[in-house]
Amino acid sequence: MSHFAAAVTRGAEGWAAAELDLSGVADIEEITDRLRDTDPEASVSLLFVESDDAYLVILRLDEGEDLRVFGSDQVFAEESRLGAILLGDIEEQVPEIADADDDDEPDDEDEEEDERPKAEADIEPAGDPELLADLGMPGGRLVELCAQEGMLPADLTAEICQAIGAGDEIEELREA
Repeated sequence: MSHFAAAVTRGAEGWAAAELDLSGVADIEEITDRLRDTDPEASVSLLFVESDDAYLVILRLDEGEDLRVFGSDQVFAEESRLGAILLGDIEEQVPEIADADDDDEPDDEDEEEDERPKAEADIEPAGDPELLADLGMPGGRLVELCAQEGMLPADLTAEICQAIGAGDEIEELREA
């Protein structure tokens, strides 16, 4: 499986992005150490791991501690060694995609369908969907993006980074 890993860190000077090499990692602690080493002084460190145009995993460290993880699809843990390392220890599952929508909206079948692309029902997001909520990406929106048909991991990363204020940095990293 091919993958791309981008470390996005927020320090005193704002957001920065750098590619992170995950070859040869043995466990989640080693990945966390590599992320932490990207900018040891960062207040927020994020790692976006895209795999095979199918999966996205986001890791978050605050002040270099308290690892939080979210994966677009738990199947990634079953299909690859890297997926197993990133998502293997996650016990709680994200609620069903339908449950992630606002429950206070009535389910009226006669209402006009919204313009949003259809969500894929066969994904199983895992981990903490609220890990970016304080940065401007609520958990329900994150799950909705992951379930959106035709949305590639690179598209997800770009949209998430745009929402949190690091869109230019991730775009420059991809162009480099």
